[in-house]
Amino acid sequence: MRHRQRLSSCLLALAAFFPAAMAETVASVSSNPPVAAAPAAAPWVQAYAYYGEPKYGPGFDHFDYVNPDAPKGGTLNLKNPDRRTSFDKFNPFTTRGNSPAGLVIYVFETLAILSGDEPNTMYGLLAEEMRIAPDKSSITFRLHPKARFSNGDPVLAKDVKYSFDSMAGKYASPTYQSAFEGVTAKVLDARTIRFDLARPSKEMLFTIGTNLYVFSRKWGLKPDGTHKRFDEIVDEQPIGSGPYTIGAVDMGRRIEFVRDPNYWARDLPVRRGFFNFDRVVYRYYRDDTVATEAFKAGEYDIVRVYGARTWNRQHKGPKWDSGQIVKENFETGFGQYLQAYDFNLRRPIFQDRRVREAIILTYDFDTWNNRYKMYTRASSMFNNSEFAAQGLPSEAELKLLEPFRSELPPEVFGPAYVAPGTNGEASKLRANLLKARALLEAAGWKLAPDGKLRNAKGEAFEFEYMTPQEGSTATDWQQNLAKLGITMKVRQVDFALYSRRLENYDYDMVAIVEGRFTLPDANQLETLYGSKAADEKGNNNFRGVKSPAVDALIKAMQNAKTKDELIAASRALDRVVMWSAWQVPDLYFSKLPTSYWNKFGRPEVEPKYYSIDSALDLQPAWPITTWWIRDPAKR
Repeated sequence: MRHRQRLSSCLLALAAFFPAAMAETVASVSSNPPVAAAPAAAPWVQAYAYYGEPKYGPGFDHFDYVNPDAPKGGTLNLKNPDRRTSFDKFNPFTTRGNSPAGLVIYVFETLAILSGDEPNTMYGLLAEEMRIAPDKSSITFRLHPKARFSNGDPVLAKDVKYSFDSMAGKYASPTYQSAFEGVTAKVLDARTIRFDLARPSKEMLFTIGTNLYVFSRKWGLKPDGTHKRFDEIVDEQPIGSGPYTIGAVDMGRRIEFVRDPNYWARDLPVRRGFFNFDRVVYRYYRDDTVATEAFKAGEYDIVRVYGARTWNRQHKGPKWDSGQIVKENFETGFGQYLQAYDFNLRRPIFQDRRVREAIILTYDFDTWNNRYKMYTRASSMFNNSEFAAQGLPSEAELKLLEPFRSELPPEVFGPAYVAPGTNGEASKLRANLLKARALLEAAGWKLAPDGKLRNAKGEAFEFEYMTPQEGSTATDWQQNLAKLGITMKVRQVDFALYSRRLENYDYDMVAIVEGRFTLPDANQLETLYGSKAADEKGNNNFRGVKSPAVDALIKAMQNAKTKDELIAASRALDRVVMWSAWQVPDLYFSKLPTSYWNKFGRPEVEPKYYSIDSALDLQPAWPITTWWIRDPAKR
């Protein structure tokens, strides 16, 4: 199944929500009797993991990364956390218009939630228990008897069915339609619902459990008992089951969420210690500079910073020096896929590996990064994780690689790839450029009298880097390439044209961010590197890779039955991709740069997988859901 991904303003960000197929175990069986209509020979469980035992067994009290006795009260003030500068609807699941931030964090809930301190393990929330067919062809949920919507109605299986039909239907966002493709839902009784999969898939089990937001079937109900079309539910406030309801609204500018003191799940282990603020207020700013000044003035309390220049130059001053504002780089355990400048191998100019290696040598990451001292050079497909290749190939890796030895670079069978660097030293950059010149000459490119690098046909070495980002930082790189006689043109295009050209693979080079992961997702990697995807316009094989070795290694990841098997297949794939020089590796960043006003209490333990304020992450938005105001009386 092809999954089309959303494009960011300057990069294509590919979300890495779910891991590759692996063996899994589940938590202990509860004492509740099975539902007769559910698949046989499967236990009812309160948690489901991809491998190993869930960290928290039945009867656990709370997640380690919360304070179960955190005080309630006060107001949390936030800004718009993404590119949305206003909002005009309350339905976040349709395409038309913009919904406010915070809805899927505070108002809507899912059948299960992901833990923040273990890789891809989901725990029941609206679902008291779940039952997975041995062949992964279905998942059944038994709803918690206490689950209630904000209007007091119980959450029933028919509400879940209505939510699923709405989100999988043609009037929902294509993101959700695609996510639930091939799934059907059947109500078994008032509190039990089963989802059947056309193609058995562990990834889909997690998608259903953690991506299906449940709302009341009364949302959008007309006086005659029929429902509005889903995309026509616009300004009606949602009837969700979450800990907050919508309070005061200044449409497009400000929205307030009010904590429900009678929230149905407040004492459940998966919710104890969460949602400690009485009110959460989002203010919308149209300009980043204005927003930064508003933060300094105390208009909002926490901000995740994305730009290195902003972090280093604007997030400092007397209020930081005095401790009124705290500046902190929160460390996360997410693995980081590649962020790189991808060569389009469909272009003849990039088909010689020596040429690609030469261009990689001209990219002086270290000198650029020394200005900010914020990022780490990427040398792997699986940065910041145990899935990155290390040292020499293991016996298990060699077993996977040997059948393809004749087609692979010999370096694949040696030490793991390390991206070439300069340490910011001019002498090392000169050495890299001399090495690049030798590679280009060996590939048939010679420096002509006019200073241009030309091949035997007299064609100049020119290529275009396409970006939707304003103010490209590629100037230094262009100068390094020019020293070798290569012309790199930077073409900045509007986002619509950028998207269209990406879909048609119409570019020489583009910068791509492939996202992050807790466990590698082989299905996602298949869309990025699989041979089939290379020929399908609109897919994500931006490089144009067509390699039997890559296809076989991705298949090995998909078929892995243990974590060790997944590690071996991932590391072998890493060696092939990196030593094949299909991209200029750029950077990764495992930290979350954040400034916040020094008014919060926070749990002693940080989770491993979390965000600061994003509604797009399935892992917890840790500060805004588990911190508390130290002195609520002041807010």
